Parts: sequence; structure tokens; C-alpha cells
Amino acid sequence: MEIKNTIFKILRKVNIAVKRPVAAGVVMLIIYLLAVLASLVNIIFIVSDKQLHKPMYLLICNLAVVDILYTSSATPTMIGVLLAGVNTISYVECIIQMYVYQLGSTMERFSLTIMAFDRLIAIIYPLQYHSYLTITRTLVFTYILWIVACSFVLFPPVTVAPLPHCYSRLRYTFCDYAAVMRTTCVDPEKYFNQVAIISFFLSFFTFTFICLSYCGILFFVKILSNNDKKKMGSTLVSHLICVSCLYCPQFVIVILTRFSVLLALEERQGLLIGTILGPSLVNPFVYCLRTKEIKSKIFKIFRKVNTAD
Repeated sequence: MEIKNTIFKILRKVNIAVKRPVAAGVVMLIIYLLAVLASLVNIIFIVSDKQLHKPMYLLICNLAVVDILYTSSATPTMIGVLLAGVNTISYVECIIQMYVYQLGSTMERFSLTIMAFDRLIAIIYPLQYHSYLTITRTLVFTYILWIVACSFVLFPPVTVAPLPHCYSRLRYTFCDYAAVMRTTCVDPEKYFNQVAIISFFLSFFTFTFICLSYCGILFFVKILSNNDKKKMGSTLVSHLICVSCLYCPQFVIVILTRFSVLLALEERQGLLIGTILGPSLVNPFVYCLRTKEIKSKIFKIFRKVNTAD
């Protein structure tokens, strides 16, 4: 009962916040701009500096691209609804937005998974790391993940596009699969179950692989020197923060379902917004502030600006 009461208190606070659409829109706009700007800074620094053309930094650059794609798939539409009152979208644009949103969500999982694999190889095989994970192999792995993700997320638009539609109004502030499917004239439960199986498979596979990577790393901790342990800890903390921001909202939904907590539409949208904006904002700042080379470049720029003033 105590857990249920705590959950209901949190949801009441979320509900109060949702009742202020303009304020929520302004907050979302600020977060969106910060997330895109921080990701662009990471991309520009890594692409422009040849010293950073290494597997780990290429993966950070790929994650920044995914963050921009993910947050841009839905956030501008939600901001337009909350601030500008733009309440219409064409059907084709809606399907495209749904596809891009699903692609961004899938690539977030894949990107963190391959980054966990990169750290596993770097820690277990430090001397052979550059021979095992070359720039070419890293790029090939990344391209393969993009192709697989694009293939996986074809299912929602392919299934929903040919269905007849009885409603022209979405229940959500952007075009996700559930919102579009509820506008059709068919029973959506079968389709929801199919998508849930695919989503569960992707989440289970990626999260399990990340956990196994951490287990493999912790198993080899004892043979590392103290200096190597500090470097490993710093790298893992950065990755762990990003993983937590991505998977924690999903776990919250599972826990609420487990305790039979029925969420209102506004509360579900709040969790959905957090799932989109959270990782996209946290990821670039984590790797900006916790990656030595990128952080040093930022400090050099600030020193030059201060010297010029």
C-alpha cells in the first residue's frame, strides 16, 4: 500500500504539471534546443578533429546523431501543439513521423549495446583492441545496425497504413503507433500484441547484452591495475548513466503495470515525453563532460573567448 500511495502522489504531481500546456511547451522547447545543440557540438568536435577518429569516438558521434533523430521525431510536433496550437498533420507526415520515432527508439538501444561491446573489448583485450575494433569494422557494425533497425521498424507503418480509418483525431500529441492504430476501424489489441512482442525482443536482447558485458568487465576487474580501474570506472559510469536514462522509464511503466496502476492519458504522455527527452538531453552532456578529449577542447574554446574579451 505504501508503494501504491507513493506512486499515486508522483502521478498527481505529473498531472498538475500537464495541466499547464504553455509552461510545459516552453520547458520542452528549452530542453530540445539544449539536447540538439549538445549533440551537434559532439558531432562537430569528433568529425573535425582527426585525433578523435577512433572507434569509441565514432560510436559517440553515432549516438549523437541518433539522439538528434530521436528527439526531433516527436518533440517539435509536441511543442507546436502546446505553444502554437498546431493541431493538424497530414496522414503521410504522420506515418513518416511514426517510422522515424520508432527508428530513433530502436537505434538508441542498438547504439548503447555496441558501445557496451566496445568497452568490453577495450578492457578485456587492451593490447589487441585496435586490431580487433578498427575504424572500418566499427563503421561496418554501425551500418549493419542501422539497416537492421530500419528493417525492424517497418512493421508498424506497413501494418497500419492499409487499415481503414474511422477517426481523424489522435489521442496523443504526436504520431506514435498506439495513437494512429486507435484511429482505425479494427480491434487494435492483436496489432498491439505483435508490436509488444517485437519491442520486448529488442529491449530484452539489448539490455541483456549490456548486462552480460558489464558482468564480463567486472569479472576481469581483479587483474587490472589501480590506474586502469579508475579509467574503466569513469567510462562505465558514463555509459551506465545513458543506459539508465533510456531503460528506467520503461521499467517504471512495467512496475506501474505490475501494481495495477491505471495511468491517465496525460500521465502516459508524460512518461512518453520523458522517454524521448531524457536520453537525448543526458547522453551528449555526459560524453561532453566525462570524455577527457572533448572536455579539453571545450575548455580551450572558452579560454580563447575569454582571452579575446
